[in-house]
Amino acid sequence: MNNETSVLEIFNESEEKVPLRQKKAESILYTVSDQENARFAFVELVYVDEDEIVRINKEHLSRYYVTDIISFRYDEGQESQNNTAIEGTLFCCAPRILEQSAEFKEPVEREFQRIFIHGLLHLIGYEDSTEKDKAVMTELENKYLALSGSNK
Repeated sequence: MNNETSVLEIFNESEEKVPLRQKKAESILYTVSDQENARFAFVELVYVDEDEIVRINKEHLSRYYVTDIISFRYDEGQESQNNTAIEGTLFCCAPRILEQSAEFKEPVEREFQRIFIHGLLHLIGYEDSTEKDKAVMTELENKYLALSGSNK
């Protein structure tokens, strides 16, 4: 798909250093877009702290815990049915992602990339509510990490 009109904005509202740079994030976005035959019109990637992710989780999803990412998709209508103009915000908890990288013995940069890919997959329509769904998403995350040059 043509990504010339894709817009990706990254904001770091946490106190953590975020290793995912604009150019790398755009490369990942284009890889996922091309492979999934989807187009992201606008994606906002916002890194927040634990208090803020809990607030968002509580306010919008009635969940009262820290999570690594929460995805919101905004586009509606025919374009949303065929994924030709995806718009959304990905709220990522930078401290949680750092904890996960240590927990899973993953390089920090790779874990930040994985969570970004995970959020993009949610925007496309993938779910992870069952073990089978989680396995599909993990397989796709690994595929897109490899395709974007993010091998261990």
